[in-house]
Amino acid sequence: MSSLLDTWKPRLIALATADVHDDDGAHDINHLNRVWNVAQTLLADHPEADAMVVQAAAYLHDLVNLPKNHPDRAQASTMAARLACERLAEAGFPAEKLPGVAHAIEAHSFSAGITPTTIEAQIVQDADRLDALGAVGLARLYYTAGRMGSAFAHPTDPLAVHRELDDQAYALDHIERKLATLPASMQTDAARRLGEARMVMLRAFRDTFVAEWGNA
Repeated sequence: MSSLLDTWKPRLIALATADVHDDDGAHDINHLNRVWNVAQTLLADHPEADAMVVQAAAYLHDLVNLPKNHPDRAQASTMAARLACERLAEAGFPAEKLPGVAHAIEAHSFSAGITPTTIEAQIVQDADRLDALGAVGLARLYYTAGRMGSAFAHPTDPLAVHRELDDQAYALDHIERKLATLPASMQTDAARRLGEARMVMLRAFRDTFVAEWGNA
């Protein structure tokens, strides 16, 4: 199996990057590599999972990537799954594995709200969500917020003590509005442990940020 994974990895990278015209650094080849790397860690606990399905979905899950504020954002993973299967079939990927790849890609998206029903889909979803947590996740948060025109934080109430959280307007709100919900949503035990550890760092950053913000 490892030889097949090694053979397919450069082919999957080529498929993932063939038509890239967006300069979204939060969803680039580095993100795809990190998702696959974490997925391999999760696979170690699940020898029953099909690693080829996981690898293909990890590299092709963002084949259609719409901005977070795009009206069709919730449909992006379904469109990505369809396109991925078309390209994989053309590349000679095993046909019997395509439905598993499609489901893993469809279910990875937080916006789509599709429950992963296979261990492969659960691993891909967990690996993708883990990349939103921790130090790299924090960098991705502020990078994406800058692209969307969000402010760093609310000027006088950064912890949202007297207001509703609004992560469209304030980047710092995204930590509690969404990221804090991710560890409990993890499908595998290993991902849950990793997610909880990474949230400790994110909350420590938040507390330090607020102390330096000086307007609370």
